[in-house]
Amino acid sequence: MSTCTEFAVFEVEEANLARVIALSESLFIEINAEQENIIAHEILVKTDNAEEICWHLTWANVEAVEASSTKWSTYPSAAGIESLVGKKLYYGHFVAVVASTRK
Repeated sequence: MSTCTEFAVFEVEEANLARVIALSESLFIEINAEQENIIAHEILVKTDNAEEICWHLTWANVEAVEASSTKWSTYPSAAGIESLVGKKLYYGHFVAVVASTRK
């Protein structure tokens, strides 16, 4: 079964950035509480705009994404994130068509 990659880009006021990052880390722990759904993650800040952040998540598979999506409102950190995030700029999931590794 293939992994699934998520990219989610949000506007966050700079004053709320540290709190959103902390809540994001908590959310990922909550999502993985019962089983390892997110196998890797990065929280990125846009190079030319500190008020845009990106989640780059590697999910175990598409089914893990779907199962977690249905539970979104039950995760304690989700409401806090929703209250601090401004505009949701982009959200999408991808699976590999071609993959390679550098040597």
